[in-house]
Amino acid sequence: MRNTATTAVTAAAVALAATAAGGCSKGGGGTAPPRSRTPAGTGPATSVPPTATLSAGPVAVHARSGPLGTILVDGRGRTLYLFEADQGRESTCYGDCAKDWPPLVVRGAPTAGSGVKAELLGTSARRDGSRGVTYHGHPLYYFDQDKRPGDVYGQGSDDHGARWYVLDPAGNRITKPVPSGSAGKSPSAGPSGH
Repeated sequence: MRNTATTAVTAAAVALAATAAGGCSKGGGGTAPPRSRTPAGTGPATSVPPTATLSAGPVAVHARSGPLGTILVDGRGRTLYLFEADQGRESTCYGDCAKDWPPLVVRGAPTAGSGVKAELLGTSARRDGSRGVTYHGHPLYYFDQDKRPGDVYGQGSDDHGARWYVLDPAGNRITKPVPSGSAGKSPSAGPSGH
């Protein structure tokens, strides 16, 4: 009986040690530290980023003037970007990319606000079943470091394998850098809602 008890205790100790060692392995499923990113402008480091909930429901895309010229924004004045890695209307930004650069999504059809050409607006299917808004064939995104309407901290960022740029009302990328002293400054105030 004593040998049976000793064997049971030894087996339990081995199992406990194996469990503890497994939890300490490098591949143990812990969270990776946040990645560092350097946007073209020096943006604020904290605050709540835009998410798909900002754009769920009716969506209007507008054109607003600012330090980069006339650019596309959403109905709240939040800057919209294109991703150079996207080929055509299909988005290549998922996972961590979509956390850093949330897509502009819509239920139904997007509408053309002031200064925007309705014929250039469209949608494309995303892998999660949502509909991403496109303009002139480019999927549109927010940047998580843009905290206020009109911030343009993402302009020219090289992130997730390609560059990010704002768009003009013709749907072309604007590649010029944010003028010195105006990084993150808002274009003229946009409409108060979608």
